[in-house]
Amino acid sequence: MNTPSKAPVALVTGGRQGIGRAAALALARQGFHLVIADLHDDERTQATLADIRALGVCADFVRTDIADLATHARLVEEVWSLHGHVDCLVDNAGVAARPLRDVLDITPEDFDGNFDVNIRGTFFLTQAVARRMLEDRAPQPYRSVIVISSMAAHYARLNRSQYCMSKAAVAMMAKILALRLAPHGIHVHDIRPGFIRTEMTGSLDTSAQDARIASGEVPLRRWGEAADVGQLVATLAAGLVPYVTGEPFVIDGGLRANSA
Repeated sequence: MNTPSKAPVALVTGGRQGIGRAAALALARQGFHLVIADLHDDERTQATLADIRALGVCADFVRTDIADLATHARLVEEVWSLHGHVDCLVDNAGVAARPLRDVLDITPEDFDGNFDVNIRGTFFLTQAVARRMLEDRAPQPYRSVIVISSMAAHYARLNRSQYCMSKAAVAMMAKILALRLAPHGIHVHDIRPGFIRTEMTGSLDTSAQDARIASGEVPLRRWGEAADVGQLVATLAAGLVPYVTGEPFVIDGGLRANSA
């Protein structure tokens, strides 16, 4: 086992690209050492690790499919072996609804594909990490679990219903874990992004979202960027909003406020 790091350590699932990558970089700027867990170890992964290390912190990679519950124990052991502790878990890994189908046409495979990653895998990995965090004898002053859910947790969409349901479940998971972990000083935060420009959103035609933004339905009249979400992750992980747990942070340019 390596000598435990005195700096805070964050584990980011799905940290290779998109919101996960932006969160990892923002955390690095806050002085966190990073462990990225992702399905793919490729040029994009190595570029993300290099960008993190360029900020003067450690960056490690563990190849993991969080939908495979049998890999969770190995992931947790590897992370603790590298750093001796974890102070922030960012539950970012997730899959979109593909292909888009009407709710009456959703297949069991469509449903399971979303739920296996977005809630089942996320919940059991979080459970494993939280158990290990509770065993730490000398925890950092501020520890957190940050769940990236979605505006889909509160907006119903007929053509991506399994995604909406899985994200609603993730949001409830965050609330329940906040109550369980609060007595141990571990905060749980639920971040709900709106229209964020990432590789995932770019895989579909975005003309409908573009029109909603241009019309002012999104009051800030722009797409959100992954870095916007990453900055919120880092702010929460650094303990700069210390008297909050279990509540959603909606980051959508005012969309929800405009439709309330």
